[in-house]
Amino acid sequence: MQFHISNELIQQVKHLIIAKDDNSLRGMLSEIHYADVAEIISELNLSQATYLIKLLDSEKTSEALMELEEDFRERILENLSVKEIAEELEEMDSDDAADVVAELPEDRAEEVIAQIEDEQHVEDIKELLSYAEDTAGGLMAKELVKVKETWTVAGCVKEMRRQAENVTRVHSIYVIDKERRLKGRLSLKDLLTASAKAHISEIYIPKVDYVDVDTEGEEVARIMQKYDLEAIPVIDHSGVLVGRVTIDDMVDFIKDEAEKDYQLAAGISQDVEADDNVWELTRARLPWLILGLFGGLGSVFIMQGFEEVMSNPRIRDLFFYTPLIAAMAGNVGVQSSAIIVQGLANNVVKGSLLNRLLKEVSLSLINGVALAMLILIFGFIMGYEISFSLTIAAALMSVIIVAALIGTFVPIILDKKGIDPAIATGPFITTSNDIFGIFLFFYIAQLILGF
Repeated sequence: MQFHISNELIQQVKHLIIAKDDNSLRGMLSEIHYADVAEIISELNLSQATYLIKLLDSEKTSEALMELEEDFRERILENLSVKEIAEELEEMDSDDAADVVAELPEDRAEEVIAQIEDEQHVEDIKELLSYAEDTAGGLMAKELVKVKETWTVAGCVKEMRRQAENVTRVHSIYVIDKERRLKGRLSLKDLLTASAKAHISEIYIPKVDYVDVDTEGEEVARIMQKYDLEAIPVIDHSGVLVGRVTIDDMVDFIKDEAEKDYQLAAGISQDVEADDNVWELTRARLPWLILGLFGGLGSVFIMQGFEEVMSNPRIRDLFFYTPLIAAMAGNVGVQSSAIIVQGLANNVVKGSLLNRLLKEVSLSLINGVALAMLILIFGFIMGYEISFSLTIAAALMSVIIVAALIGTFVPIILDKKGIDPAIATGPFITTSNDIFGIFLFFYIAQLILGF
C-alpha cells in the first residue's frame, strides 16, 4: 500500500517539533521512505524543517535534502553549521554532494569540504565540480563497480563485494585494463556460471555503450533512451573509466531541461520558480514583454501605412479582420515551431532543408485551403462582395504559409547556431508572425481591391 501524507500527519509532526518530542519524531519517521520525509519537510516552515534535518540520521536526511526544491534546500543549508553540512555530504553520492557544494557560497563551500573526513570523497567532489554542469562529467557519479580483466572470477567476486558497499545501486559491472581504461562490461549471469579460476578477460563483453566527460546532457539522454540503458559509463579523453550516469539523474536532467524549454517557449528568459521574489520574476519576464511591445508598435506603423482603408466605406471592414489574421499567423507559427523544437530535442529532424520546405508548404496549403473555404462560406452568409471574401481568404492562405515557414526554419537556424531552439516559440514567433501577417493582409488586399 502506498504511503499517504495527510494533513493530520503534517500537523502531528509540527506538534511533536513544537513539543521537542525527539524520540516520538524519530520513531514516526524512521520507517518512512526518504522521499516521503522530503515531502513532509517541504510542508514545514524553515525553522521546523531545519529542526527535523538536524534531528534525523544523516543517512536519511541526506537523501531527503536532494528531493527538496533547490531554493528551499539552500535556505535550510544556510541554517546548518559547516560541520552539519559536511556530515550530510559524507552520506551522499558524489554527484549529489557536488551539486550541494556548487549551491554554497565559495568561501563556505571550502570550509565544508575541509570538514569532510573521507579524502577520496573530497577528491571525487572536486573532480565533478571541474566539469561543465550539463555534460556527462557534470551529471555522472563516481560510485560504480569495476573489475580488472586480469582478475579471476573468484577474486572478482571478492573485490565486487567490497566496492558494492559504497554503491547505492549496482546497474552494471564494468571491465577495465591495468591503465583503468574501459574495456567492456560483465554479465552477472556469465560471472555466476563461469569457473572460479577463469579470468575476466575470457568472459567479459567487449561491446559497451559509453560517453565521454564532455558529451552534452541531451546526447547522453538520447543514447540512454535509444538503447534502454539504466546507466552509462563515462570515460575521459584517455579512455579511462571515471564514472557513470544513472537513469535517476538523467530523469532529473530531462525534467529540468523540459522546464527551461517550457519557460523559454512561454517568454521567460531565465529559470524561475513560482515562489521567487518579484524582482527575479520581473527580470525573467520583462525582456520578452518588451519584444512583444516593439512588435506591436511595428504592427501599428504597418496599419498606419494603409490608413486609406478607413476612408473607403466599401473596404474599411478589412480592419475588423486584422485580429483574425494576426491570431492565425501566431497560432500556425507556434504549432510549426513546437513540432520542430520537439523534433530537434529528440534528434528526429533529419534530411535536407528542401524536403522540409516542400513538406511545410504542402501542409500549409492543405490547412490554408480548408480555412479559406470556411472564410468564403462565412462571407457568403454575411453577404460580403466576392472580391472582399476572396481578399480575406487569399490573405489567410498566404499568412498561414509564411507563418509555417518562419515557425519551421527559425528553430532550425537557431539550433545550427548553437542557440536553444526553444527560444523560437512563444513571443518570438508570435510577434514576428503578427507583423508579417498584418503586412501581407493589407498588401494582398491592396493588390486585389485596388485601394
